[in-house]
Amino acid sequence: MDRKQGWHVLYVRYRHESKVYKELTEKKLEAFLPMATSIRKWSDRTKKIQVPLFPSYVFVNIKSNKDFHDVLTVDSGCSYLSFGNEYGKVSEKEIHQIKLLVEGKDISDVQINKELPKIGDKVTIAHGELSGLECEVFRIDNQHRISVRLSSLRQNISAIVPLSYLSNRTESTFAKA
Repeated sequence: MDRKQGWHVLYVRYRHESKVYKELTEKKLEAFLPMATSIRKWSDRTKKIQVPLFPSYVFVNIKSNKDFHDVLTVDSGCSYLSFGNEYGKVSEKEIHQIKLLVEGKDISDVQINKELPKIGDKVTIAHGELSGLECEVFRIDNQHRISVRLSSLRQNISAIVPLSYLSNRTESTFAKA
């Protein structure tokens, strides 16, 4: 199997993620651009807008050497994300986890976080679209935030889910705040 096959992270120009995603799909390449709803406030209004969950990143599923090189011909696509001599690859499982987080109807306030959490209990989501997802719980402003580690990107994703969806809870988890 070619080591270039699989999901890669394409680094693109700032605020060109949607344009690059559209061009990739027009070229019949499998791409994924996770979007999150963000609330923006101005002096005269508040608006919900869709923003990329990972700014300047578009995920591309490479199936051949031709695909690998075709991706780089897209306007505003800069390069593949790499760590030293290794390309930034993401497993199918991690892509699936990201899709669950951004497409879930009961999930709100999805954010990324590059810092590793220092405290929190590990739980499994027992109900809903994220059933079976292992995560770490944080208590922030009386909201129950989960964090899922994406080791290949060296980042965390966090979101708010209903408390009733969590299993393996302990009393001390929610009594600290």
